[in-house]
Formats: sequence, C-alpha cells, structure tokens
Amino acid sequence: MSIQTPEETRAGADATSSAAPAATAASAPAPAADRVGHVEQHGTEHIPATERHGRPSSLFWVWMSANVGYLYFVVGGVLMLLGLPLWEALAITVVGNLWWALVGWLAVSGPASGSPSVAIMRAFFGIRGNKVFGAGLGVLIGLFYEVINVAFATLGAIALLGHFGIALPAGGEWVVLAVIGVLSFVIGVYGHATILALAPWFSAALAVVFVVLAVFVFGAADWAYAAEPLPVADHWALVMLGFAIVASSPLSWGIGADYARYLPADVSKKAVAWYTALGGFVPALLIGALGVVAGTAIDMTDPELTIGEIVPVWFTPLFLGMIVLSSITNNVLVAYSTGFYAQALAERISRPATTIVTGVAATAAAGWVLFLSPSFLDALSASLELSVTVFGPLVSIYAIDIVLRRNRYRGADLDDTRKGSPFWYRGGWFLPGVVAMVGAMTIAVLSANTTLYVGPISSALGGADLSALMGPVLGAGIYAILWLTTDPYRDPAKRPGAASAAMIEADAAASARTEGADA
Repeated sequence: MSIQTPEETRAGADATSSAAPAATAASAPAPAADRVGHVEQHGTEHIPATERHGRPSSLFWVWMSANVGYLYFVVGGVLMLLGLPLWEALAITVVGNLWWALVGWLAVSGPASGSPSVAIMRAFFGIRGNKVFGAGLGVLIGLFYEVINVAFATLGAIALLGHFGIALPAGGEWVVLAVIGVLSFVIGVYGHATILALAPWFSAALAVVFVVLAVFVFGAADWAYAAEPLPVADHWALVMLGFAIVASSPLSWGIGADYARYLPADVSKKAVAWYTALGGFVPALLIGALGVVAGTAIDMTDPELTIGEIVPVWFTPLFLGMIVLSSITNNVLVAYSTGFYAQALAERISRPATTIVTGVAATAAAGWVLFLSPSFLDALSASLELSVTVFGPLVSIYAIDIVLRRNRYRGADLDDTRKGSPFWYRGGWFLPGVVAMVGAMTIAVLSANTTLYVGPISSALGGADLSALMGPVLGAGIYAILWLTTDPYRDPAKRPGAASAAMIEADAAASARTEGADA
C-alpha cells in the first residue's frame, strides 16, 4: 500500500481547501454534471473539488423527506402487536432511534472524500472484499427496502382507488404495481441535484398530513391502555425484540456519504453530522410514536383499513395518499444508493442504468411478496428482525474506521481498483474488515430471536434478542483491535492520517474555524 508523507497529505489537503473553500462553494452554482432536472453524470467516482457546492443544512431536508414515512407508523404499531405496554413501546421508539447519531457520523466521510459510501467501504474491506461485504450486501439491503416501499405504495394506491369506487379488472393490481415502480425510481435515476430540490416540498406535504393524523390519533388514544402481563423473562425478550425492530431502520442507512459528497471538503463536520442525524431521527421518532399511540385505539395489523375507525371519511384518501407518497420518497434515497452499490459490482454500467435494473428487480419481487406470498406483515416483521444482524456490524465498522483514519480518505485512491492500488491490501482483501464483519454478523444471528428463527445464544438467555447490540459492538471492537495490530497499520507511521504534532495543531485550528459555520 502506498503511504503519503505528512507533507504530501498536508499539500493535498491545502490544495483541496484552496480549490473549494466552503464559503465560495456554498454559493456557487451546481456543476453541469449535477443539475436539477438532468440525469446526474457522476457515479461511484469521487467528486472533484471544483464541483463541490452546497450547504450542510440541505442534508436535513433530504433525510427528512425520506423518513417522513409510513413504515415508521407501521413499526410503532408492531410494538403494540408484540404486546408491549404503551410507555415501554414509546421508550423503545426513542432508544432504538438513537442509532441515527451513528448515521450522522457516517455522513462526515462524504465531504472528506467526495466519494459515495460504497467506494469508502473499499478502505475497510479491500477492493475485492468490498464487492462481497460492501457492494454485495448493499445491493441486498437496498433491494429489501425497495421491495418494502413499493409494496406499501401499491397497497395504498389500490386502497385509494377502492375508496373512490374504482374497481380494478383482473390483473389490474399488477398495472398499479408497475406504475408505482416507475414513480418510485425515476427521481433516483435523475440523482443528487433533483433529490435535493424536491426534498423540502415532499417533507412539507407529508408533514402536514401526519400532523392532522396526529390530531385524530391523540383524540382517540386510550391512555389507560394496559397490555397483558407476562413473565419477566418473556417480557424482556419482547422488549429486546422491539428494540431490534426499531433499530433496524436507522442501522440500515449506511449510506450517509452519498448525499454529503458534493459538499466542500472544509465544511463543518459537526453540521454535517447533526443535520443528517436530525433529519432522520425527528420524523422516525415522532411517526413511530404516533404508530404506538394509534395501537391503543385500532388494530395495527392492517392500518390502511382500520384507520377509518378513528379518522373522518374525508381524511381517509389523504392518509392513503400519504402512504403512497411517503413510500415513494423513501425509495428515492434507497434507489439512488442501491444504484451505487450495484455499479460498484458492475463498474462498466452507469449509475442510472444500475438504478433502473435494481428498480425493476425490486418491483417484481414486491409483486411476489404482495400477491403470491401468504402474509406481507409477517414477512415484513421477520425481515426487519433479521436485517439488523447484517446492518449493525456494517455501519459500526464504517463508523470506527472513520475514527481510526481520522476521517482522512482520498477520493482518487478510493477510485483506483487496480491490483496494487492503495486499498488492494493482500489479494484485494483487508483482513480486519472481513473478519470483523463475518464474526460480528455470526454472533448477531446467533443472538437473534425472531418470529421465524431463535438463535442459540438468545435461547440460552431466555429468549432475549441482543442482535441489535451485539452486532454493532462486536463489529467495531473486533475491527479496531485487528486494525491496530495487523499489517499494514501495526506500524503507527503507516496508518492513514499519521501526522506530526504541527499538522495535528493545524488541523485542529482549521476545525475550530469551520465548526458551527453551517452556511
């Protein structure tokens, strides 16, 4: 692996800073490769300093629009279907969504490198290892959530048509599915600038509907709701299961760099992290809590139908329209990043093309889940319960790598996938990342307790599901130990970011000048 000297590292940083100071780039027009209403030209390659633009505050609206969503309402209802007491379900909703802080931390790697998350993952898995544990798993994760969103939107659209008395002919539901599929992926194909432009409008429209819904839900809520008492061991097993379900949503967003990579390299890291985290945390918490409270008044097994018990007739189509729109807006971000993951697997195919291909696959899979599988809700719950065993280790390894490297990633090095490149390591694999991922994921699976599977560790602990804790903690811990004790980083001088005291002081001074300066 080629190692830069401190002087070379500083020179590169100075060049980046001089080419794109935050104050200038924030007000500069978007580059030709990233314009609203035009298909974005960039893919997994890093964004040059001359094309950086924007403000960290834009990240809040991007994440807000993607997470003012129906899925969180359903997840809140699932907690009540598990039989949890009201106040415990609300507490789990808060604690489980604290993982959004980790998502915010991941986003700071975007401005540092100018690269999407799947390219940054080459640093901790290796060029070849990333095709399995970064890009490979990323495609599966992306498809999983694309299927969920397309399914929710299709169900909402069919119910909306039924509300207005429009009967579908035989096979008509497949036509609805196809239309939803197109709407779900077209914005993701256009890319970054179009997503940023539409995000505030989507956020505002959806927020209004949820505020009105909250009025009706709180008016009908049974605040004296009491769940059936359970033995202590069974009760705590349900608590941990609920935590795993809630945590699966923020832990699935290991893609923060994708939307921050156009920002200038010297923007405030604190602002990038906070705007990203709050954009996801606020809607996830409030809408999840709304689903919990709704579960005291209606059966949350099928909210599209039972919501009519607590809202007036005129609001029902608005609620169904919200399901459709929020599922589509969530899919915008998911589809965009899934396109990156797929492009990292097939580098000669463009990002718009990979976004279309994965979108078609997800739409077809959603049709099977909706119209051919026995129970969509059961499949959803089981999938969310198990998905955290993969998401947790992945994002925690990513997060600790940022710490270990002091967030110093060179986009040009990340783009180089040739043998002998800086992140080729040994045979294209980086042992610490691979071992940490496999080890933590294995323990997380063995610690899971789902409706379809109970791991031996969970059984030994009386059914407690510790996967949402064990996976992230072990992933970060194993990776850090191996990173610090194996080649090439066993020698502190060879670790990325190794710098003299003067360099460290200079970096600290620069950070002090930019922290809090979100334009």
